[in-house]
Amino acid sequence: EEIALDFKNSGAKWVHIVDLEGAKTGDTPNLDTILKIKDTCGLCVEVGGGIRNMAVVDRYLSAGVDRVILGTSAVSNPDFVKEATDKYGEKIAVGVDIKDGFVAIKGWTEKSEFEAFDFCERMQSLGVTTLICTDISKDGAMLGTNHELYQELSKRFDMQIIASGGVSTIDDVKKLAKLDIYGAIIGKAYYTKAIDIADAIEVAK
Repeated sequence: EEIALDFKNSGAKWVHIVDLEGAKTGDTPNLDTILKIKDTCGLCVEVGGGIRNMAVVDRYLSAGVDRVILGTSAVSNPDFVKEATDKYGEKIAVGVDIKDGFVAIKGWTEKSEFEAFDFCERMQSLGVTTLICTDISKDGAMLGTNHELYQELSKRFDMQIIASGGVSTIDDVKKLAKLDIYGAIIGKAYYTKAIDIADAIEVAK
């Protein structure tokens, strides 16, 4: 569970959840817990982890989840991406995990054949409106984020770009907020209290 800052709407709007059990089973084992989180916090909820077919997409969105995130399935099955975006539009996001310039899959354990920017172009052509982009080399390292990557993504594409990985300090948030991107995800820095969420929301305004 992480906090996603929404730069366009001046605050923390989203709770970002990756269901690790769902990633293994391809099902929705923690749906009840996810809905309780949504009810408790009053924020929008986006969920990723093992979403590989329309039945799971339908189950999450019909239950009240606000957005689902397609990961490895977006690489392996572009027809699925098209079907999901045709049906649900902006409720579908794609997670792009980048390693050495290529898209990584299967929990970062494998590097795909797709160059990152080519893949993003493909997702845009399929109707994807939101990309959650993670520079794997930065994630969890608490050494800052890859501002150059997100700046380039915002220049190249018309999609909503959300920065993930390495958002470690308030200065990171300030720099990202100045770019023309949609938002940023704060994970480890939230749990270690390196970033105060109230301060981050203020900076995001």
